[in-house]
Amino acid sequence: MFKAFAQFLGQYNVVWIAVGLLIATKVGELVKGLIDDVVTPMILRPILAKLRVKNIEEISYRGVFYGKFLSTCIDFLITAFLVFIVVHYVGVTMQAK
Repeated sequence: MFKAFAQFLGQYNVVWIAVGLLIATKVGELVKGLIDDVVTPMILRPILAKLRVKNIEEISYRGVFYGKFLSTCIDFLITAFLVFIVVHYVGVTMQAK
C-alpha cells in the first residue's frame, strides 16, 4: 500500500504541485500586503481623504462596497504581472538552453 502511494506521489508530481501552491499562496499574501500597506496609502491617499475613508475597502455607494472589488482588481493585476514576469523569465531561460 505504501509503495503504491509513493508511486502515486512520484507519478503525478504531487509534492511539486504542493510546493507551487504554497508559494502561490505566499505571493498572494505578499501582493495583498503590498496593496493594503504601500500602494493604497501612497498613491490613493488623496482620493481616500476626499472620500473620508481610511481604507480602500471602506469605499461604498448606497450599501455597495465597490472599494473591496477595486482592491481585489488591483491585487489581481499585480499578481498577474508577477506571474507574467516569472513565466517570461522561465521561458527565456529555457530557450537559452
